[in-house]
Amino acid sequence: MPRFSIVFILEKCKYYQHYDYYNYPPHSLFRERGYKKLFIVRIGYFIMKKEFKVYVFRHGQTDFNRDSKFTGFVDAKITKTGLEDAEIVAERLKKKKFAVAFHTSLSRSKDTLNVVLKSHTECKRLICDDRMVERNYGDLNSKTHLQVVKKFGFEKYDDWHRSWNVRPPKGECFADVEKRVKIFIKDLKEFVKKEKVNVAISAHGNSIRLFRKIMDGLSVKETCELYVPYDKVFEYGVKV
Repeated sequence: MPRFSIVFILEKCKYYQHYDYYNYPPHSLFRERGYKKLFIVRIGYFIMKKEFKVYVFRHGQTDFNRDSKFTGFVDAKITKTGLEDAEIVAERLKKKKFAVAFHTSLSRSKDTLNVVLKSHTECKRLICDDRMVERNYGDLNSKTHLQVVKKFGFEKYDDWHRSWNVRPPKGECFADVEKRVKIFIKDLKEFVKKEKVNVAISAHGNSIRLFRKIMDGLSVKETCELYVPYDKVFEYGVKV
């Protein structure tokens, strides 16, 4: 049974009384409790909803990140520094609890999650969902940023790298990634409400960029300028 808070707003009084449904059942609510006159204008019933948590974090640094390469769908491997990033994320989540964890099909997402899971024996279910996979840079995958600048110039580089709706050749723009992340978030909320569980998500810089845009209500400009650290955890609540 959901817990209720019942608030009495008292006419001609400069105070209000807050009652707990379980301590003061309905039949006793209208009894005088130390006051000679209670002028009740309205009674509000507020269901105190339970909130489940979603913890989102980026994979640790990869060799491609280290070497300033466009990674995209390439299965780049985590570096020693990347493992340290994952350890920091694990420390941030050490006192948190979650029963389900999401990762993508790329090893950097799974490897980071594996470090985190060492402290979370309560997590019994892992789900692979590539709607939270990295942005596909298409023909730019595996190329260094410098190579792209030298071959195509700064204007093309800036458009492909950080503009909202300009796709690199055979790749995705931020607007494309937002579409799949938006559907993922909708399904995620339904999943959390149905299963009533806390969830962890090991994802990627650009999918988290769009996740935060949707969940935090960021503008397109703010989203394009956003930086997602390797060692930070973003926490969100889903009310049930």
